[in-house]
Amino acid sequence: MPRKTAGRPTKRRPRPATPYAIGFIGGGNMATAMIKGFVAAGLCTPAQIVASDVDAAKRTTLQRALKVNVSADNAAVTRDAAVVILAVKPQIIDTVLAEMRSAVRARTLFVSIAAGVPTERLERGLGDRARVVRVMPNTPALLGKGMAVAVCGRHARPADERLVLKLFRTVGRARGVRDERLLDAVTGLSGSGPAYVYLFAEALIAGGVAAGLAPEVATDLTLQTITGAAAMLQEAGETPERLRAMVTSPGGTTLAGLTELERRGFVDAVAACVVVATRRAVELGQG
Repeated sequence: MPRKTAGRPTKRRPRPATPYAIGFIGGGNMATAMIKGFVAAGLCTPAQIVASDVDAAKRTTLQRALKVNVSADNAAVTRDAAVVILAVKPQIIDTVLAEMRSAVRARTLFVSIAAGVPTERLERGLGDRARVVRVMPNTPALLGKGMAVAVCGRHARPADERLVLKLFRTVGRARGVRDERLLDAVTGLSGSGPAYVYLFAEALIAGGVAAGLAPEVATDLTLQTITGAAAMLQEAGETPERLRAMVTSPGGTTLAGLTELERRGFVDAVAACVVVATRRAVELGQG
């Protein structure tokens, strides 16, 4: 038999620092939208994503529908993912942070979409050196039409912000701000804003029905009118005031309708709702 000769030891490939690129704490609608966006944009594969949720049914749905990994253990997700996205309600954030704290690693980037919860509170819960970026997205992200605004915590790096904006741009538009106090106003405007638009749509439909239209006709007209008006706002290169003036003829129907809205305090009511929602965001952040 040929004599065995000692060869060089086989080089083993180093194990990756983390088995998952992205982890989600919370598996609700926003997490689902982001997972779809990240995968569709090619930023990661389903196998590189893990999500935890206390609801077993949600875990099953995520696993079956999106082919991602799931867990009931928030600490395990925190330990095993390079980027951890906190997608839970602000009312339970302190409990969740306590579950995660023992598993926090210096290499991990934490991204929170918990409305109103400031970075200082997140850092205190995760450990004072935690790298945190706070983001306020909105629900049109479910259709890839969202708006997100990000702000960095004390220890987050410029590269962290760039990564977070890249992630959220897979589900809409995203931008950063420097002053975290502005995120409460962002919450009151774009975070809650879709609901204001939906209420306006309800009112237009009700008005159409009151004027004699069938509900399905009023609904069709309302939805396309809002879609078209939004496209004009984004693509016509004109201010809202200028576009409104273009539709408003002296003595015409539009002027009559706008006059009634003004008489009933429409503009003041909408502006006030943003301010009140902003105030509530501050309250939520204070716990």
